[in-house]
Amino acid sequence: MKKSNITLAVAATLLFSCAAQAYEKGDILLRVGLTTVAPDESSSNIALAGADLGFGLSVDNNTQVGLNLAYFLTNNLNVELLAATPFTHDIQVNDNPLGLTKLGEATHLPPTLTLNYFFNNSGAAFQPYIGAGLNYTLFFDEEFTDTNEGIGFSDLDLDASFGYSIQAGFDYAVDTHWLINASVRYIDISTDASFTLNNSDLGANNAPGAVTVDIDPYVYTLSVAYKF
Repeated sequence: MKKSNITLAVAATLLFSCAAQAYEKGDILLRVGLTTVAPDESSSNIALAGADLGFGLSVDNNTQVGLNLAYFLTNNLNVELLAATPFTHDIQVNDNPLGLTKLGEATHLPPTLTLNYFFNNSGAAFQPYIGAGLNYTLFFDEEFTDTNEGIGFSDLDLDASFGYSIQAGFDYAVDTHWLINASVRYIDISTDASFTLNNSDLGANNAPGAVTVDIDPYVYTLSVAYKF
């Protein structure tokens, strides 16, 4: 076979394989991988019985199994639901005169619904996209450490949060069904936390406490996807 014919055959094969990778209306993507929630938090100072203690809180990172289901409304638009196994974060106390470090921990679920636009639907393996959507974060299993409960801290409660989300990412097609995905999101998460302190040595009997924390995490996901 002449070189020119071989070249044409290879080009035709690549064109066919790439065309098979293009998204179409009605396609469904199921992604499974690892998702890391990395808070970029800021906090008000903790108020105890109306008094400003002069220090706030911070929240650490956590990684869990991320689940993602997307449905293509058109060849370039899909709607995507982000879910995951529950994230558990340590709640740390910033520099303070009480000598506290880890105050407690809280678990949350941050389901996020996003509308994504895919730039390149020509059939290329590399499919970049951007998106925006809404997030609802539900906190549960909030608790102080045993040490802090012994001091008299109790009744830790974090309000649920409703906010926006933006993201950028890409799919890379390995074949007509399997893909690799990577994405980064910014999610607007803010919560009001409340608690009670009972410690006669500190002069705090049933003293109510409160603090507002803007968690505002960056959420990183690396996953494997299957296109139905």
